[in-house]
Amino acid sequence: MVGSRLAGAVLALSTVVAAAPANSAWQPTKTVEFIVPAGTGGGADQMARVIQGIVQKHNLMPQALVVINKSGGAGAEGFLDAKGSAANPHKIIITLSNLFTTPLATGVPFSWEDMTPVAMLALDEFVLWVNNKSPYKTAKDYVDAAKAGGPSQFKMGGTGSKQEDQIITAALEQATGAKFTYVPYKGGGDVAAQLVGGHVTSSVNNPIEAVAQWRANELRPLCVFDSKRIPPSPPLGDGKTWSDVPTCKESGVDIEYLMLRGIFMPPKVSAEQVSYYVELFKKVRETPEWKDFMEKGAFNTTFMSGDEYKAWVKKAAEEHKVLMEKAGFVAKR
Repeated sequence: MVGSRLAGAVLALSTVVAAAPANSAWQPTKTVEFIVPAGTGGGADQMARVIQGIVQKHNLMPQALVVINKSGGAGAEGFLDAKGSAANPHKIIITLSNLFTTPLATGVPFSWEDMTPVAMLALDEFVLWVNNKSPYKTAKDYVDAAKAGGPSQFKMGGTGSKQEDQIITAALEQATGAKFTYVPYKGGGDVAAQLVGGHVTSSVNNPIEAVAQWRANELRPLCVFDSKRIPPSPPLGDGKTWSDVPTCKESGVDIEYLMLRGIFMPPKVSAEQVSYYVELFKKVRETPEWKDFMEKGAFNTTFMSGDEYKAWVKKAAEEHKVLMEKAGFVAKR
């Protein structure tokens, strides 16, 4: 009887010990700052706030997640904050292409390698937009008019200078011979508003940054800068869906460009802390709110983490360096 009880006690103790690591897995112990290295209203800002809402609604974290915009210096403010917060697991940052373009264009001492990659949440499309009152029905119509009219008449609104919007504008000029006056704004929301107001003649905003204006029949998408059309969606502007928008290649404009929407952490965080956020974002991706957001924003829903994500980021950094050099946007050192 005693032996039986002792064996039972030992078994119970071993069960507790075995469970201990799972129970002691790392999780946040205070508010987590969610840095957005861009202005309010843009694609990164909207995605961060959707994630914040999902985490709160579904109680996915034991602590609050607070979105903080740090857009100074084309996002350098946010990236340098993350770089300077070594070993701080209570800070994450959402990235876009300024992860690559900002250090190249400004000379700011920063590289993606100064942070810890966590996960790719999605890839964002770019669309050539015009005001719905304009006479241009196709990308070819618009490019032909721009070639004839010149930069004094055709203004391209975009987020920031020497970032993805201006890179696409430069590529558009190189591929077609058209010339534009590029007008920078703080964020995609501002760009859409300026195009609705007729202050610029076009933009290359992400779908989510201008879909509300398309739905209101204020803006018109001419083409998407991808190798394939965006999957079908519920009817949007003019009764059309995303799949009705041709690729720019179909329209005779041979340009492709997709943008990262990914998560990084400061340097020197632990593998366990990174794993916590990878699992968090997997849970976010399973929610109906996220799936609805992906559909409405016409995102490419590719997800990566670990070595696969690091390899993708490294390749993207090299590709952006080539694009920036070709456009003449790399800062002289």
